[in-house]
Amino acid sequence: MPDTFILGIESSCDETAAAVVRSGEQMISNVVASQIATHKPYGGVVPELASREHLRAIVPVVKQALAEAGKTFESVDALAVTQGPGLAGSLLVGISYAKALAYALDKPLIAVNHLEGHIHAVLLEERQKRNRELQFPVLALVVSGGHTHLYLAEQQGESWSYENIGHTRDDAAGEAFDKVAKLLGLGYPGGPVIDRLSKHGDPHAVRFPPSQIKHPDRRTLSQPSKNSKAATPDVSSGRAGAPTAPPSHPRFDFSYSGMKTAVLRYVETHNMAVSIDARRHALSLVPKPKLEDYLANCDKQTLDLVASFQRAIVGDLITKTLAAAREYEVATLFVTGGVAANGELRETFEREAAEQGLPVFFPSRPLSTDNAAMIAAAAYPKFLAQQFAPMDFSAEVGMPLR
Repeated sequence: MPDTFILGIESSCDETAAAVVRSGEQMISNVVASQIATHKPYGGVVPELASREHLRAIVPVVKQALAEAGKTFESVDALAVTQGPGLAGSLLVGISYAKALAYALDKPLIAVNHLEGHIHAVLLEERQKRNRELQFPVLALVVSGGHTHLYLAEQQGESWSYENIGHTRDDAAGEAFDKVAKLLGLGYPGGPVIDRLSKHGDPHAVRFPPSQIKHPDRRTLSQPSKNSKAATPDVSSGRAGAPTAPPSHPRFDFSYSGMKTAVLRYVETHNMAVSIDARRHALSLVPKPKLEDYLANCDKQTLDLVASFQRAIVGDLITKTLAAAREYEVATLFVTGGVAANGELRETFEREAAEQGLPVFFPSRPLSTDNAAMIAAAAYPKFLAQQFAPMDFSAEVGMPLR
């Protein structure tokens, strides 16, 4: 079969991205325009600002991706775009542009679920390594600023199907990282900062009780949700894309709002407000703070709190994921999404999964966060099956993955 070149476009939240991928297994180009500088003053993604930045960036980003791949609009075989879940305005920028290109070029257009893209980021890189011997069933943990989901993934011919067996009931894990960092005056995005600082604190200094979920999940597929990375309102899109499994199927749900609240209570009872305000002001004067800048403005109490918080989040993610792997007798584990770049999460997963004899695969750090290569890779099986999107499709903020 001749090579198939797919131009992928991703704009679900705060990265404008475009990439060209060959036959779902070789990344030819991958361009990402980040909006961190735009949203940093607000401590989270502001949806309206995100949409405006996508409008500014999408044309040059797509042109750069084509140029780096040595391709033209006419020489690609198909276009792929993220349909959801994500921020409505952000999604619509990418979808509108992709529709216009597909119409003008008379090329097929493929709509891709963002969560499936994260799973295919792992598959893309494993195929680039010539690793085609993945054993099924596969359990995929998709964990980011907007999502914390567990999926059983099956491949049937070229098509993939997914069953959701766990999701967050409230905050996504990445959202908890970002909001705790904001609370402690560490800036945005907070996950990478907490990961670096945690190595300098005592992870056993502060005890975080494990989350306990005492009632069944009452949500249904029809309930809408908004992307959790938004600064306002404070709602988690970890709720997006999570169909409720039948009661007979064991579920492994997550909850992180309690841990976030526990940090707030610790700050209040230990009178940390003054030092936090001083740290926030000092770091605001540094355009691009480095590790030494953070360490110079963090006392031992803060470092211990950060390390203990990260240990609690990582421990909960790993405990529940490996319990699900045992329950469903999976053969392979994927860990993907922005939080998959966390060093402690990777090291602990590799160690504890190995003790269970379970191979675990991660995407590289550049493909852990939102990108368009994963969208183009996920589109390839749909291209083979000729599952093309009608021109009247639109964004789905809470799009489920099935």
